[in-house]
Amino acid sequence: MNARRLGTVIGIDLRQRVRSVGWYVLLGIFAVILLALLTLSFSSFSLSTGGNGWFYSLVIMFVLLLVLLVSPTLSGSAVNGDRDTATLAPVQVTLVTTTEIVLGKFLAAWISGLAFLVVALPFLVVATFIGELNPAVIASSLGILVLEVGVVAAIGVGVSAIVARPVFSVATTYLLVAALTLGTLIAFGLGGTALRTEQTITTRDLDWNAVPAGCDPYTENDATECPRPDEIGCTTSTYTTEVPRFDRVWGVLAANPFVILADATPPTYDQYGNPSDLFSQIATGVRLAQIPPETAQSYDYCANGSLEGRSTEEQIAGTVPSWFVGLFLQLVLAGGLLAWGIARTRTPARRLPPGTRIA
Repeated sequence: MNARRLGTVIGIDLRQRVRSVGWYVLLGIFAVILLALLTLSFSSFSLSTGGNGWFYSLVIMFVLLLVLLVSPTLSGSAVNGDRDTATLAPVQVTLVTTTEIVLGKFLAAWISGLAFLVVALPFLVVATFIGELNPAVIASSLGILVLEVGVVAAIGVGVSAIVARPVFSVATTYLLVAALTLGTLIAFGLGGTALRTEQTITTRDLDWNAVPAGCDPYTENDATECPRPDEIGCTTSTYTTEVPRFDRVWGVLAANPFVILADATPPTYDQYGNPSDLFSQIATGVRLAQIPPETAQSYDYCANGSLEGRSTEEQIAGTVPSWFVGLFLQLVLAGGLLAWGIARTRTPARRLPPGTRIA
């Protein structure tokens, strides 16, 4: 592989994109939406309580969402689109190899996707300097975002080299992206509710029929007719219900791009141990899904007026991260599609789909 030839393919592909007016319109619309998001976020979240962290994570998630929506269009017809316009064959008869053509288009699509991140950088700088953000959060989230942009670009370019028609390759790319995002969520929800288990719940509570009207046994009352909690009898009730087993299917979420981005970012919690940004909120939900439900639970409201539960940070202690497994699966998928695309684009070809244009 020659770096100069590879750079030439990248340059040609990028120049074609830069000459398009629609490209600048799309980036401009993205900047306007981010500006509106900036204004609404600063109005909704108090910076003194970590609202800037919510804004930063919202912007990063929004950039990833937009890349997932736009990148298939930019990369899904990278190879077969050139074949349809008769510009691929002249390149194939030069010294440029098939691997350099496919990888060059992949890198060009990757760079094009990163343009959205460049547009978002001023807004991210504002969120970073106004509040106190953990540098590890910034570094890890941006690093994972860059990798996710490359994964989607590789999927699109690989499919465009495998499928003959640009329309079908773009549609296939969207289906693969949808399978990684919405498909994993659907499989998680349906799988968890389908795999249920029985749980016995025992509740011990005050006999409220013995409490006079207007009295609260859990607060001090001046009225002498109001009894104390120890003077009131308690009732115990037990019932059995079925609860979903999300702990058996939570692994399907590992390949979700948003879960990978959130789980790879160091979590941040407030003084009460609750998530203080969107990254931590999503990662916490996945970590809590790993915990199997207890076969028996008991609640004693008779002994305590209110039950104080553990904080979210305490509940997920002992759970394991899964982002590196999901990212590895995505890289295997993207690399496999690129390798298959290179094999399908290599010339001379033994077989071509009917109606495929050669030159």
